[in-house]
Amino acid sequence: MPAQHTILVVDDEKNIRRTLRMVLESEDYNVLDAGTAEDGLRALEESQIHCALFDLKLPGISGMDALSKLQESTPGETPLPVIVISGHGTVGDAVQATKLGAFDFLEKPLDRDRVVITVRNALRQGAMAQEVAGLRRQIEGRFEMIGSSPVMQKLFAEISKVAPTRGRVLITGESGTGKELIARAIHENSQVKDGPFVKVNCAAISPELIESELFGHEKGSFTGATSRKRGLFEVADGGSLFLDEIGDMSLSAQAKLLRVLQTGELTRVGGERVIHVDVRVVAATNKSLQQEVEAGRFREDLYFRLNVIPLESPPLRERLEDVPEMVQHFVSEMCKENGFRTKRADPAVIERLTRYEWPGNVRELKNIIERVVIMSDETIVVEDLPPYLSGASKPGFDLARYKDRTLKDFKEEMEREFILMRLDEHDWNISRTATALGIERTNLHKKLKAYNIQRGETPAVKR
Repeated sequence: MPAQHTILVVDDEKNIRRTLRMVLESEDYNVLDAGTAEDGLRALEESQIHCALFDLKLPGISGMDALSKLQESTPGETPLPVIVISGHGTVGDAVQATKLGAFDFLEKPLDRDRVVITVRNALRQGAMAQEVAGLRRQIEGRFEMIGSSPVMQKLFAEISKVAPTRGRVLITGESGTGKELIARAIHENSQVKDGPFVKVNCAAISPELIESELFGHEKGSFTGATSRKRGLFEVADGGSLFLDEIGDMSLSAQAKLLRVLQTGELTRVGGERVIHVDVRVVAATNKSLQQEVEAGRFREDLYFRLNVIPLESPPLRERLEDVPEMVQHFVSEMCKENGFRTKRADPAVIERLTRYEWPGNVRELKNIIERVVIMSDETIVVEDLPPYLSGASKPGFDLARYKDRTLKDFKEEMEREFILMRLDEHDWNISRTATALGIERTNLHKKLKAYNIQRGETPAVKR
């Protein structure tokens, strides 16, 4: 443990304070002391304290009352490790102190070694709690929703109304608009915020495995089921389950999902035991579920179960006034992630980004910002932007360069570019891309191989 952590000792007995000061200073700690709880609380406000020892019986405010006041004054903050000491303590006192957040309870006469070890452990726990809180803030920053536009303010107001309730929410919107951020915001402001937030992308899991992923399976229930597996509903018990791209779920899985929503009960694949779960389900889709119902690809009864409270995630082109704020946020975020000094975007860059239509929505903006932050100098300038944004080249194909090429060459390059554009639109989801192209998955796989299209490759032209 590094030197110069500051320890506060609060005890009305001068000899106890003197003894603890000698013990702790011999361990290279800085020590402050006080004879009353009032003075101790004042010291906590005026100085940076890393650990405090409070006597239980004090004139005026007791150590227990001080512990309660300390807890009330710092809601939501990382708690200060407090060690309670007493010469007349009971088991009941120890239990009560623990309930109020005390790290440990020491009885007088104090044992030197136990004091040293307890303080050391308290400081270690406090440091770990600070580290966890820092990581939590980093994670929350990654999922922060940005925007001051009227459409976003309306969305924030809707989230604040629906989040504390148990109402089921269906989030609709184009790919890349931040539907997961909305789901996380609902969870973080809900009654189950202390429970897990579990995300499943229904489009990324094959129809054969979706039931096993959601509801679990028993050993031997199918080929490859070598052990029992808990489903994501069980993992999310007591929290929220975010079903992204719900429109791509198979009809058989939809039937099982409907049962869970109706009864809170599920059965693992190949199992007989009924399992009870308490999960808040939030669903999202970039499809029109109403059209999917009419086409017979989505159950109408499930649609009405999920669509209790509809929320729309607006496309970025409808809130371009938010782009400057988002650019600033993403630049700061990417600089921190890559260990760079904070960079700034030239006003001309902001102007170009604000005029663009953003077919890939927020995801496209974030990817571009990551690229320019890495490749730019201290200031991000227009020349750092991709050609279709910087104006270095105009969107579209230069027909002149095909003057010595065959019609077959031209058709193949056009087809390759069109497939790339569709893949980009659908986040490289093969099933959805094949549907959009009007071809079979196997046919699309053949074309990817024939044209040597690599995953993550971006189209030269944005639609």
